[in-house]
Amino acid sequence: MSYSPHPVPSAVSTPKASRHPSAPGGSVAADPLRAASSIRRRLALTVAAFGSLAIVTCLLAPLVGSTHISLLRVFDRTIPFEQNVDAQIFFVARLPRVLAAAIVGAALASAGVVFQALLRNPLATPFTLGVSAGASLGAMLAITFGTSLVFLPFAAVPAASFAGASAAAALVYWLATPSGRAMSTTVLLLAGVTLNSLFSALIMFVQYIADFAQVYRAARWLMGDLDVGSFDPILTALPLIAVAFAIFALLPAPLNLLSVGADAAAARGVDVGRAQRLAFFSASLATSAAVSLAGPIGFIGIVVPHLVRLLVGSDHRLVLPASVLFGAAFLVACDVAARIVLAPVEIPVGVITAVIGGPFFLWLLVRQG
Repeated sequence: MSYSPHPVPSAVSTPKASRHPSAPGGSVAADPLRAASSIRRRLALTVAAFGSLAIVTCLLAPLVGSTHISLLRVFDRTIPFEQNVDAQIFFVARLPRVLAAAIVGAALASAGVVFQALLRNPLATPFTLGVSAGASLGAMLAITFGTSLVFLPFAAVPAASFAGASAAAALVYWLATPSGRAMSTTVLLLAGVTLNSLFSALIMFVQYIADFAQVYRAARWLMGDLDVGSFDPILTALPLIAVAFAIFALLPAPLNLLSVGADAAAARGVDVGRAQRLAFFSASLATSAAVSLAGPIGFIGIVVPHLVRLLVGSDHRLVLPASVLFGAAFLVACDVAARIVLAPVEIPVGVITAVIGGPFFLWLLVRQG
């Protein structure tokens, strides 16, 4: 299934200079300047709208839960923290969880945008290339065989999860670039799907030989869990995601051209090999860090990019930043729903995203068919 969004004239081709009616034979560069000004205005409006949504969602989310809290008591310095239940709920239980949801949602949504452009497939997700399955296998091994291990300042499960995701990404890349040749997106996709199946089988084998407590803990992790409990896991994952986002900032224009085709991109001056490598490794890094923080939360990387495209169009200069902001707001809202739907029981957030994303995915299949 090919991915061919509507071409973006300002990114794919250079508009011809228009001729001034009062000066025959003369030309002005009004069209390119007008196009640049237009995209800047649209970008400012897009960031303002989606940024406002993300900020409001993140500000309101810590106030919602099965236990009511008072903001006056939360920030009342006259009450010692160890005696201030409202402050403990706000700063220990809810605020880290909201920040983790925002970071993970932003990372998975933007990685979905990049993978869809790289593979030219609207149904590609951050988990298509086996990165999530590799992370899950690493976490399963840590839960089953090495829960007492500590990797420097990192807990065993997140560290093993990130290592598994990184190993999967490296293996997929090696398979897609034989003998140092240019990356084949077809081989990349097929290798990722194959490794996904292989790692899933290994995960089931590890679950089979694990005891009941280990299987239960692993099952909860595989459903997606944003209950990080403190700011430490967030601070560990944040530098990796920041590096990925820094690379994302370089990609919108190349992604517009890669979405049309590698040959068309090369004809217009894009270093296709470099752009593909940057896209693959940055999206894999964002996915690895997000999964190591919260587990494999599915469907964010497909639901958010397509909803954003329906609102702002297919220009990656708009889609990528909008997906970062909307992905953050979307997962925070899903986590709020997970906390209150069956309160005081909390549903794994991966269940909520699957309930929303499953029907949306089927709609996309029917629409693309």
